[in-house]
Amino acid sequence: MDKLLEFGRKAMFYVRVLSGYEERRIRSYRLQLQQRLQKAEEKKAALQRVPEQIILSEVRRMVQDMQSMNKKLEETEAAIEEYFKPIDKEAEILMKTQLEGEEKTTKEMIKAMQSRALLEQADAEETLKLKSSQPDPHTEDSISSDKHAQVS
Repeated sequence: MDKLLEFGRKAMFYVRVLSGYEERRIRSYRLQLQQRLQKAEEKKAALQRVPEQIILSEVRRMVQDMQSMNKKLEETEAAIEEYFKPIDKEAEILMKTQLEGEEKTTKEMIKAMQSRALLEQADAEETLKLKSSQPDPHTEDSISSDKHAQVS
């Protein structure tokens, strides 16, 4: 009886192989294994991408934080500039006033020096004229008196 069952099983196997049923079953099993393998590889690749995605999202967040910080910094700088505008204007006016005052005093000093130089030149010319017109042995007295006149 066992031999008969064994013979029947072998016969059914040969029938399945000859009809292509076993081949299709093997192909479908291989296809299922391939699909499972492909899905496992996709999951593995996705898991490998997860750290990259986490890093990229962290970098994006940091960039956004830095951009918001830069925006706040620019706003703060603008507010500071607005706050100090009146003071800057006053300082500029004071600087201009000071420069104008210094220019005036410089011009006055230059005029005074020029007029003094002209007076000294005129005095020198007068003394030369006097010396050239008087060939006097007392020229030493006149020179010393000229020096006293120039000092005072």
